[in-house]
Amino acid sequence: QVQLVESGGGLVQAGGSLRLSCAASGRTFSAYGMGWFRQAPGKEREFVASINWSGSSTYYEDSVKGRFTISRDNAKNVEYLQMNTMKPEDTAVYYCAVRLASGLGFTIRDYDYWGQGTQVTVSS
Repeated sequence: QVQLVESGGGLVQAGGSLRLSCAASGRTFSAYGMGWFRQAPGKEREFVASINWSGSSTYYEDSVKGRFTISRDNAKNVEYLQMNTMKPEDTAVYYCAVRLASGLGFTIRDYDYWGQGTQVTVSS
């Protein structure tokens, strides 16, 4: 059974950093694109970042460009999201996702497997 488990969320002050991890199990995901989404209270789930199967290509939502970095370790079946210079508007539940295709994905419908989410709260 495919399972994605996020970790690394928590409370951080504005300007601080967090690193999220997403551990995948149940199958090997090294051939597939992966991504991160987030959902703030009262808002729809939105795209944050995507990475292709090899890690050679990445894409970010405009508000996180230059602050967040997506990466992956295919040997460990793990995806990461390094978040720096965090802002209160980054507060949300963050979800990792995997798509059964090798390239980047930008919408919820592009992805086939989802984690349960991890809460990130940025205080001002």
